[in-house]
Amino acid sequence: MMLTAAKYLVGFALIFAGLVAAARILFPLPAPPQEPASTALPPAADNPLLAAIAPMAKENPDKTGIYPLISGLDAFVARMLLTEQARSSIDVQYYIWHDDLTGTVLLDALKAAAMRGVRVRLLLDDNGIDALDAELAALDRLPNMEVRLFNPFVLRRPKVLNYAFDFFRLNHRMHNKSFTVDMTASVIGGRNVGDEYFGTGPNGTFLDLDVLAVGEVVPKISADFDLYWSSPAAYPIASIVGEDGGDGLEKLAASVARVTATEQFEDYRKEIEGSGLVRRLLDRSLRLEWTDVQLVSDDPAKVLRKARRRDLMLSRLNDLLETPTQSLDLVSAYFVPGKIGMRKLTELEKKNVRVRILTNGFEATDVALVHSGYAKYRRKLLDFGVDLFELKARAAPQMGREELGVVGSSGSSLHAKTFSIDGRHVFVGSFNFDPRSALLNTEMGLMIDSPTLARGINDLFDTGLPGISYRTTLTGDGRIAWTDIGEDGEPQVHDVEPGTTFLSRLLVRVTGWLPVEWML
Repeated sequence: MMLTAAKYLVGFALIFAGLVAAARILFPLPAPPQEPASTALPPAADNPLLAAIAPMAKENPDKTGIYPLISGLDAFVARMLLTEQARSSIDVQYYIWHDDLTGTVLLDALKAAAMRGVRVRLLLDDNGIDALDAELAALDRLPNMEVRLFNPFVLRRPKVLNYAFDFFRLNHRMHNKSFTVDMTASVIGGRNVGDEYFGTGPNGTFLDLDVLAVGEVVPKISADFDLYWSSPAAYPIASIVGEDGGDGLEKLAASVARVTATEQFEDYRKEIEGSGLVRRLLDRSLRLEWTDVQLVSDDPAKVLRKARRRDLMLSRLNDLLETPTQSLDLVSAYFVPGKIGMRKLTELEKKNVRVRILTNGFEATDVALVHSGYAKYRRKLLDFGVDLFELKARAAPQMGREELGVVGSSGSSLHAKTFSIDGRHVFVGSFNFDPRSALLNTEMGLMIDSPTLARGINDLFDTGLPGISYRTTLTGDGRIAWTDIGEDGEPQVHDVEPGTTFLSRLLVRVTGWLPVEWML
């Protein structure tokens, strides 16, 4: 019987291998483009952004001006109004771009910029652009606009079938997020493009952090974009989707008409018009912090498994995480430290460095599978003295304009990726503290020398978390407990993980046993 079963397994494996080989022949990647890729353009002579920033930059040589974009509204306004001010170029790089209100309006704004002569380059990870093939292909045909797809899916519908015959290539994604205008101003951070990232729409809101950067670091961000744009993994969209019916501009116009006729848009438009963000930048009244900033980014060859270790963001972050002498305050939407991360954190604890971590609780996370990877390290983290906080689903921290404040937010989930070292250095970017960010996806971010930003993160842990997160501790008999501060100010202790059922806890535990951590 065992011999018969083995024969069936061998036969099944051979059939599957044959199907995979046939699928790869039927759906091959196109040849890489032969012509040289375009490169970043210098600012135009009539650039109003440059005219406003140049005097400040002259007063702060070799420094970068930073402004935190803490609310989703400010983050969207910055992208929209910078697009309107563009004169020479816009370079845009994202993991996800939705076809909802904010995604449609911003895509239309990029089209308008291209129509008035601005060179627009749009680089999107192909995993996050469902239902936009026709629109993106049509935009690529505009004289001043180019669209490329990073690590694309050859079979367009349904995309998920590509994993059956090309999993190991497609499991590597470009997670970077950057929006650079005229090589003069950049928006960098954790937000993708979609309503949930910009604080509007009927669904839950992701709480996140971006920064507006001007000055010394911006040309480096442009050079980094060029590396990704010219990467062998970046394909002109026409080579992947073809003409796709040729009606993309009509589809985009119809989508714009649909979303701008909604009450949601009218409410959001009024909020946008009330923002003076770019006006204050142009008239030099925006309170920029001029300081030292480093760009930290993966080599795009990482997705092709050809990057050198020293060119990986993980190596740089490992070096940075060895520097704390007093404190490390870490905020990460998805936190799976792994053995290497545990070793780093425990080394810090042995040096009497205070380590505090905020991540999503089970009820707040949007990826339960990742929570299983985190949960199996929870007890060890607590044993080593790490202060551990888990965000609630219906009371999430949102950063105020000048400091980190707290407001209630129904159905919110943490999406930020930031940490503070010794109350002085702050990282803001796309890097989650999990194996996927470390080993599979490409990431980017900024290391900022800013006691002001660091103090905001420190204050969040000092005073902002009670009532909007669970403090996770070990009881005297070694069990995990979740302490919640109720509306009456009294602590409530839960001995069962909040927001879970017996079945969900069982699934989290069983999934934690599976050998899938490297993909989380």
